[in-house]
Amino acid sequence: MLVLPGPVARDQVAALCDAVRTLLEGSGAGIVVCDAAGLGPPGLGAVDLLARLALTARRAGGRIRLRDPDPALPSLLGLVGLRFEVEGQVEEGEPAPGVEEAVETGDAAL
Repeated sequence: MLVLPGPVARDQVAALCDAVRTLLEGSGAGIVVCDAAGLGPPGLGAVDLLARLALTARRAGGRIRLRDPDPALPSLLGLVGLRFEVEGQVEEGEPAPGVEEAVETGDAAL
């Protein structure tokens, strides 16, 4: 796991990207969990940082998952076209935990 301090200065971004690369090389999971609680209120600096971390992870064959981001951060990332998996959030197209799909009798088989 990588803890993101906040606010992140521009000169810290390269070291954090190196940390993502190192974590991906050391784990077979292909996912780096980034604790985003310390980033504080979302802004362009956080968007830039996360975009760079995601690009670094993708180039290394992995991806980023956010833990405990500010509630507005995923929305802001979505506005600029960035999608991140957030721990505890139901993925798009997946039923919420505990929800079962029901089949009505008389439904045609697909």
